Amino acid sequence: MRTRLSLQGITFSHPGRVVFRGPDLAVRPGERLGVIGWNGAGKAT
Repeated sequence: MRTRLSLQGITFSHPGRVVFRGPDLAVRPGERLGVIGWNGAGKAT
């Protein structure tokens, strides 16, 4: 099946601190993805 969006080896850090490292993500046509979190948590970042 084709992949619409693929991210590999994702790393996110905040000054001096790695928040997460290494998850991979593949979103295929027809799948849905939601990002949840508290207000001001940086979801749009």
